[in-house]
Amino acid sequence: MTAAIRTRVRPFAALTAGLLSLTGCATLGLEHPPTAQQPLPTIDSPSAAPKTSARGDAAALTDGQARAALLTESDLGAPWSATRGAATWRDSLLKATTSAGECQRLLDTLYTDELLGGPARVAVGLDDADTDAQLRYQIGARRPADVDAELSWLRTMPAQCARFTAKTETGLIEDVQVGEAPLPEVGDVRQGLRVVLATTTEDGEQIVLTMDVAAVRVGQDAFALTNGGLGDVPNDATQAAVQVGALRLADVRRQGRVQV
Repeated sequence: MTAAIRTRVRPFAALTAGLLSLTGCATLGLEHPPTAQQPLPTIDSPSAAPKTSARGDAAALTDGQARAALLTESDLGAPWSATRGAATWRDSLLKATTSAGECQRLLDTLYTDELLGGPARVAVGLDDADTDAQLRYQIGARRPADVDAELSWLRTMPAQCARFTAKTETGLIEDVQVGEAPLPEVGDVRQGLRVVLATTTEDGEQIVLTMDVAAVRVGQDAFALTNGGLGDVPNDATQAAVQVGALRLADVRRQGRVQV
Protein backbone atom coordinates (compact mmCIF):
# COMPACT_ATOMS: atom_id res chain seq x y z
CA MET A 1 0.00 0.00 0.00
CA THR A 2 1.41 3.38 -0.90
CA ALA A 3 1.65 6.34 1.44
CA ALA A 4 0.86 8.93 -1.17
CA ILE A 5 -0.42 12.18 0.25
CA ARG A 6 -3.11 13.91 -1.69
CA THR A 7 -4.30 17.43 -1.20
CA ARG A 8 -7.61 18.87 -2.33
CA VAL A 9 -7.73 22.43 -1.02
CA ARG A 10 -10.99 24.29 -1.34
CA PRO A 11 -11.11 28.06 -1.66
CA PHE A 12 -11.06 29.73 1.75
CA ALA A 13 -11.88 33.32 0.79
CA ALA A 14 -15.52 33.27 1.87
CA LEU A 15 -14.74 31.28 5.00
CA THR A 16 -11.94 33.65 6.03
CA ALA A 17 -14.00 36.75 5.39
CA GLY A 18 -16.89 35.41 7.43
CA LEU A 19 -14.68 34.58 10.39
CA LEU A 20 -12.88 37.89 10.42
CA SER A 21 -16.13 39.76 10.17
CA LEU A 22 -17.25 38.05 13.37
CA THR A 23 -13.88 38.88 14.97
CA GLY A 24 -16.33 -1.66 15.08
CA CYS A 25 -13.89 -3.14 13.43
CA ALA A 26 -13.68 -6.94 13.33
CA THR A 27 -10.68 -8.81 14.78
CA LEU A 28 -7.65 -7.72 12.76
CA GLY A 29 -4.28 -9.59 11.08
CA LEU A 30 -1.49 -8.97 8.60
CA GLU A 31 2.04 -10.39 8.61
CA HIS A 32 5.07 -8.15 7.97
CA PRO A 33 8.54 -8.24 9.52
CA PRO A 34 9.01 -5.60 12.24
CA THR A 35 10.78 -2.40 11.20
CA ALA A 36 12.47 0.63 12.24
CA GLN A 37 -10.67 7.95 28.55
CA GLN A 38 -11.65 7.92 25.41
CA PRO A 39 -15.05 9.25 24.29
CA LEU A 40 -15.05 13.01 23.85
CA PRO A 41 -18.28 14.85 24.53
CA THR A 42 -19.13 17.69 22.20
CA ILE A 43 -16.92 19.94 24.33
CA ASP A 44 -14.56 18.49 26.91
CA SER A 45 -12.51 20.26 29.56
CA PRO A 46 -10.11 17.63 30.92
CA SER A 47 -9.87 19.16 34.37
CA ALA A 48 -11.90 21.43 36.62
CA ALA A 49 -9.46 24.14 35.62
CA PRO A 50 -9.06 27.55 37.24
CA LYS A 51 -9.88 30.67 35.32
CA THR A 52 -6.47 30.69 33.68
CA SER A 53 -4.42 27.89 32.18
CA ALA A 54 -2.19 25.63 34.26
CA ARG A 55 0.70 27.11 32.28
CA GLY A 56 0.79 29.83 34.92
CA ASP A 57 1.83 32.70 32.67
CA ALA A 58 -0.02 35.95 32.15
CA ALA A 59 -0.39 35.25 28.43
CA ALA A 60 -2.61 32.20 28.99
CA LEU A 61 -6.13 32.16 27.57
CA THR A 62 -8.99 32.21 30.03
CA ASP A 63 -11.34 29.21 30.04
CA GLY A 64 -13.94 31.25 28.18
CA GLN A 65 -11.46 32.32 25.53
CA ALA A 66 -10.24 28.75 25.05
CA ARG A 67 -13.80 27.50 24.52
CA ALA A 68 -14.52 30.38 22.15
CA ALA A 69 -11.52 29.32 20.07
CA LEU A 70 -12.87 25.81 19.45
CA LEU A 71 -14.26 24.77 16.08
CA THR A 72 -17.98 24.24 15.72
CA GLU A 73 -19.90 22.01 13.34
CA SER A 74 -21.00 25.07 11.36
CA ASP A 75 -17.34 25.88 10.56
CA LEU A 76 -17.01 22.76 8.42
CA GLY A 77 -20.63 22.60 7.27
CA ALA A 78 -22.62 19.53 6.25
CA PRO A 79 -22.21 16.61 6.78
CA TRP A 80 -20.20 17.41 9.94
CA SER A 81 -22.10 17.30 13.23
CA ALA A 82 -21.47 16.99 16.97
CA THR A 83 -19.76 13.72 17.80
CA ARG A 84 -21.70 10.66 18.97
CA GLY A 85 -18.67 9.42 20.92
CA ALA A 86 -15.22 8.01 20.25
CA ALA A 87 -14.92 6.08 17.00
CA THR A 88 -14.83 2.29 17.39
CA TRP A 89 -11.52 2.11 15.51
CA ARG A 90 -9.69 4.03 18.25
CA ASP A 91 -9.42 1.02 20.55
CA SER A 92 -9.26 -1.64 17.87
CA LEU A 93 -6.57 0.01 15.71
CA LEU A 94 -4.74 2.78 17.57
CA LYS A 95 -4.25 0.81 20.79
CA ALA A 96 -1.20 -1.11 19.57
CA THR A 97 2.43 -1.77 20.37
CA THR A 98 5.60 -1.71 18.28
CA SER A 99 9.31 -2.26 18.84
CA ALA A 100 10.19 0.41 16.26
CA GLY A 101 11.73 3.08 18.51
CA GLU A 102 9.89 6.40 18.65
CA CYS A 103 6.98 4.92 16.69
CA GLN A 104 5.46 3.62 19.94
CA ARG A 105 5.35 7.16 21.24
CA LEU A 106 3.57 8.20 18.05
CA LEU A 107 0.91 5.49 18.46
CA ASP A 108 0.43 6.43 22.12
CA THR A 109 0.14 10.10 21.21
CA LEU A 110 -2.53 9.39 18.59
CA TYR A 111 -4.49 7.15 20.96
CA THR A 112 -4.45 9.59 23.89
CA ASP A 113 -4.88 12.72 21.73
CA GLU A 114 -1.89 14.36 23.42
CA LEU A 115 -0.51 15.84 20.21
CA LEU A 116 0.87 18.89 22.01
CA GLY A 117 2.65 16.83 24.66
CA GLY A 118 -0.05 16.84 27.33
CA PRO A 119 -3.81 16.81 27.95
CA ALA A 120 -5.87 19.35 26.03
CA ARG A 121 -7.16 22.52 27.69
CA VAL A 122 -10.50 22.04 25.93
CA ALA A 123 -11.49 19.80 23.04
CA VAL A 124 -14.34 19.10 20.65
CA GLY A 125 -15.30 16.12 18.52
CA LEU A 126 -17.08 16.29 15.15
CA ASP A 127 -18.36 13.40 13.02
CA ASP A 128 -18.84 13.16 9.27
CA ALA A 129 -22.14 11.29 9.00
CA ASP A 130 -21.51 10.39 5.35
CA THR A 131 -18.16 8.64 5.81
CA ASP A 132 -18.03 7.96 9.58
CA ALA A 133 -14.81 9.99 9.76
CA GLN A 134 -14.14 11.77 13.04
CA LEU A 135 -12.35 15.05 13.62
CA ARG A 136 -11.04 15.72 17.13
CA TYR A 137 -9.86 19.28 17.76
CA GLN A 138 -8.12 20.63 20.87
CA ILE A 139 -6.70 23.83 22.31
CA GLY A 140 -3.40 23.22 24.10
CA ALA A 141 -2.37 24.23 27.61
CA ARG A 142 1.42 24.28 27.23
CA ARG A 143 4.05 26.98 26.92
CA PRO A 144 5.18 27.97 23.41
CA ALA A 145 8.65 26.46 23.89
CA ASP A 146 7.13 23.13 24.94
CA VAL A 147 4.76 23.18 21.97
CA ASP A 148 7.65 23.90 19.61
CA ALA A 149 9.53 20.91 21.04
CA GLU A 150 6.56 18.65 20.32
CA LEU A 151 6.23 20.04 16.79
CA SER A 152 9.93 19.39 16.20
CA TRP A 153 9.44 15.78 17.32
CA LEU A 154 6.40 15.32 15.06
CA ARG A 155 8.51 16.66 12.20
CA THR A 156 10.88 13.70 12.58
CA MET A 157 8.18 11.06 12.27
CA PRO A 158 8.13 10.71 8.44
CA ALA A 159 11.84 9.81 8.60
CA GLN A 160 11.92 7.80 11.83
CA CYS A 161 8.61 5.98 11.31
CA ALA A 162 8.12 6.01 7.55
CA ARG A 163 6.97 2.38 7.70
CA PHE A 164 6.74 -0.01 10.64
CA THR A 165 4.60 -2.81 12.04
CA ALA A 166 2.49 -2.76 15.18
CA LYS A 167 0.50 -5.38 17.07
CA THR A 168 -3.02 -4.74 18.36
CA GLU A 169 -4.24 -5.90 21.77
CA THR A 170 -5.87 -8.86 20.05
CA GLY A 171 -2.47 -9.96 18.76
CA LEU A 172 -2.94 -9.04 15.11
CA ILE A 173 -0.48 -7.10 12.95
CA GLU A 174 -0.78 -3.65 11.34
CA ASP A 175 1.33 -2.17 8.57
CA VAL A 176 1.76 1.54 9.46
CA GLN A 177 3.02 4.26 7.13
CA VAL A 178 3.72 7.88 8.09
CA GLY A 179 4.29 10.79 5.71
CA GLU A 180 4.11 14.56 5.55
CA ALA A 181 0.68 16.19 5.16
CA PRO A 182 0.43 19.71 3.70
CA LEU A 183 -1.11 22.45 5.85
CA PRO A 184 -2.10 26.05 5.11
CA GLU A 185 0.64 28.59 5.80
CA VAL A 186 -0.88 29.83 9.05
CA GLY A 187 0.48 30.40 12.54
CA ASP A 188 4.11 30.62 13.57
CA VAL A 189 5.02 26.91 13.58
CA ARG A 190 3.06 23.98 12.18
CA GLN A 191 3.39 20.31 11.33
CA GLY A 192 1.12 17.93 9.45
CA LEU A 193 1.28 14.15 9.13
CA ARG A 194 -0.72 11.52 7.29
CA VAL A 195 -0.75 8.18 9.10
CA VAL A 196 -2.12 5.07 7.39
CA LEU A 197 -2.68 1.82 9.32
CA ALA A 198 -3.57 -1.26 7.26
CA THR A 199 -4.50 -4.75 8.36
CA THR A 200 -6.68 -7.70 7.39
CA THR A 201 -9.41 -9.34 9.45
CA GLU A 202 -9.44 -13.05 10.18
CA ASP A 203 -12.12 -13.29 7.50
CA GLY A 204 -9.78 -11.77 4.92
CA GLU A 205 -11.33 -8.29 4.90
CA GLN A 206 -8.82 -5.50 4.37
CA ILE A 207 -9.08 -2.61 6.87
CA VAL A 208 -7.39 0.76 6.31
CA LEU A 209 -7.44 3.59 8.83
CA THR A 210 -6.27 6.94 7.46
CA MET A 211 -5.53 9.86 9.79
CA ASP A 212 -4.54 13.43 9.09
CA VAL A 213 -2.65 14.96 12.01
CA ALA A 214 -2.06 18.70 12.41
CA ALA A 215 -0.53 20.81 15.16
CA VAL A 216 -0.07 24.59 14.97
CA ARG A 217 1.28 27.27 17.29
CA VAL A 218 -0.20 30.75 16.88
CA GLY A 219 1.77 33.16 19.06
CA GLN A 220 1.33 32.11 22.70
CA ASP A 221 -1.41 29.60 21.83
CA ALA A 222 -1.59 26.25 20.06
CA PHE A 223 -4.13 23.83 18.68
CA ALA A 224 -4.02 20.32 17.26
CA LEU A 225 -6.37 17.96 15.50
CA THR A 226 -6.76 14.50 14.05
CA ASN A 227 -9.10 13.74 11.16
CA GLY A 228 -9.47 9.99 10.74
CA GLY A 229 -11.66 7.36 9.19
CA LEU A 230 -11.70 3.92 7.61
CA GLY A 231 -10.62 4.24 4.00
CA ASP A 232 -9.52 7.45 2.34
CA VAL A 233 -9.80 10.73 4.27
CA PRO A 234 -9.79 13.76 1.94
CA ASN A 235 -7.49 16.51 3.16
CA ASP A 236 -10.13 19.23 2.61
CA ALA A 237 -11.61 19.15 6.12
CA THR A 238 -8.15 19.16 7.68
CA GLN A 239 -7.13 22.19 5.63
CA ALA A 240 -10.32 24.04 6.53
CA ALA A 241 -10.03 23.19 10.24
CA VAL A 242 -6.44 24.44 10.37
CA GLN A 243 -7.32 27.63 8.52
CA VAL A 244 -10.33 28.42 10.70
CA GLY A 245 -8.54 27.38 13.89
CA ALA A 246 -5.67 29.80 13.35
CA LEU A 247 -7.99 32.66 12.44
CA ARG A 248 -10.22 32.03 15.44
CA LEU A 249 -7.34 31.91 17.91
CA ALA A 250 -6.02 35.21 16.55
CA ASP A 251 -9.52 36.69 16.72
CA VAL A 252 -10.03 35.57 20.35
CA ARG A 253 -6.72 37.13 21.26
CA ARG A 254 -7.58 40.37 19.46
CA GLN A 255 -10.93 40.66 21.23
CA GLY A 256 -9.23 39.99 24.56
CA ARG A 257 -6.81 42.86 24.01
CA VAL A 258 -9.65 45.20 23.09
CA GLN A 259 -11.50 44.31 26.32
CA VAL A 260 -8.45 44.92 28.57
